Amino acid sequence: MYRKKECVAMLLAGGQGSRLYVLTKNVAKPAVPFGGKYRIIDFPLSNCINSGIDTVGVLTQYEPHVLNAYIGSGQTWDLDRLRGGVSVLPPYQRGKASEWYKGTANAIYQNIPFIADYDPEYVLILSGDHIYKMDYNKMLRQHKETGADATIAVLDVPLSEASRFGIMNCKPDGTIYEFEEKPKEPKSNLASMGIYIFTWEKLRKYLTEDEADKTSSNDFGKNIIPNMLADQQRMVAYPFEGYWKDVGTIDSLWEANMDLLDPNVPLDVWDPEWKIYSRTSGRPGHYIGTGALVDNAMLTEGCSVEGTVANSVLFAGARVEKDAMVESTILMPGAVVEEGAEVYYSIIAENVTIKKGAVVGARPENVEDKSKWGVAVVGEGVTIGENAKVGPKAMLEKDVQDGENLW
Repeated sequence: MYRKKECVAMLLAGGQGSRLYVLTKNVAKPAVPFGGKYRIIDFPLSNCINSGIDTVGVLTQYEPHVLNAYIGSGQTWDLDRLRGGVSVLPPYQRGKASEWYKGTANAIYQNIPFIADYDPEYVLILSGDHIYKMDYNKMLRQHKETGADATIAVLDVPLSEASRFGIMNCKPDGTIYEFEEKPKEPKSNLASMGIYIFTWEKLRKYLTEDEADKTSSNDFGKNIIPNMLADQQRMVAYPFEGYWKDVGTIDSLWEANMDLLDPNVPLDVWDPEWKIYSRTSGRPGHYIGTGALVDNAMLTEGCSVEGTVANSVLFAGARVEKDAMVESTILMPGAVVEEGAEVYYSIIAENVTIKKGAVVGARPENVEDKSKWGVAVVGEGVTIGENAKVGPKAMLEKDVQDGENLW
């Protein structure tokens, strides 16, 4: 059956997310819960369908089980299509050989048959670990109007921080003439967002040539983009204005969740014109008990609050019992804070139990040596024993015994 599509999206979702430590021990980074009811991958998938792109390949590799089950048929994002829709694409054996995805470019190369099946004019390359809302159709429109071979989304960053990013140096008309990966002395503050649109025939050519180069890292930033620039292909920057966050570290993930509670941050998940879709938990509405105190918090279905919750994000099934305190914290699905326990500036993973009288984390003003302060993280399924103490910057993947002091 002929299934031509103008544009096919390829979503790179196979990363381990090692900088998220215990949070990605058993799940791929794009499957990490975010914002009370989402997983990170909800954002690019929702952006695709809202942009009119209904054919998406999701490339998985590291711990794909949760992610595969979550995506399912794609119905959540209206991507359960007979023609197109969402397809999960793990590495697979071809002929007598099989291998893992070696890099971002190799991952796309291995799926050339999938893309070719739709005979697209353009291919959109996305990352599965960023929080943002973006109309890819506007970017595609610019790509066509400028006659570009590649269009790269860029974001203005402070010049003082530019050395942390891949930087695009551009002419006044937006044409890219140079790409510098984390330059010590940046010439520009236009940071690559890792979002690319390629004219398919050009991309196919460069992927094939890159695969034949045994010295290549098979990476878009290190190989494909520099090679196209060296050949003087037409490459144009697409300036993005709006909220964008790479949530690849503990601090950035915590900050992005807290941003949802800040009315001055332009990440509007309530916008009916650009919904972020997610799978629902099927739980009943949240419950706030008599005597509970809730201030500036996001509560999702199935939450139960009988204690105090301030500046926090609670996922489905999270429970805060009587006289417990939760402040500036993320409680992921099924997390329980028992009676009298206190949790400050922490990320508490799924199905964690913090027993009576335990204390996790600390307010920054209560830590004299600021180098010792940071967000505390408790890994999935861990139990913090009664009256135990866990200090700031902790990274726990094992149970803590009753009365144990890890400050």
